[in-house]
Amino acid sequence: MIPLPRRYFVTSGKATSSVSQLNAFDQALVMAGISEANLVPVSSVLPKGVRQVSRASIERGAITFCVMARQDGIGGEKISAGLAYFMRKDGAGGYVAEAHTRSSAAELKKELVARAKQMASLREIQVSEPQYRIEELKIPVGQFGSCISVLIYLP
Repeated sequence: MIPLPRRYFVTSGKATSSVSQLNAFDQALVMAGISEANLVPVSSVLPKGVRQVSRASIERGAITFCVMARQDGIGGEKISAGLAYFMRKDGAGGYVAEAHTRSSAAELKKELVARAKQMASLREIQVSEPQYRIEELKIPVGQFGSCISVLIYLP
């Protein structure tokens, strides 16, 4: 059985490439400091007792669970990707809402606010004020672009 995460950190990156969409995404991972991990996306539940840390090193090649928001685009587009993360007021853990769009960070934040509110409403719980991590990028013509916001789970 995989152990529950005890810590997490949040990071983000954005990048462009004239070569390919995948190269733009790879560069965004480099900018976020997580390009050497094998990232495995999972759903968005923060377990009871988990604590946020500023950053932690990840061994190269480590299987690393994460919640990732990602938006890719092409020249002339504005793209955004972001997370809202928040804890239950009853102390039973928390949640992560992710979103991505072909518009501004301000528009994306509105969507994240609505998602966080609905997550709490569906569960009939009270939650703390969400924290946000959002990246926005205006992609130059002739380039590919990628924005990511990622919550990394740690043992």
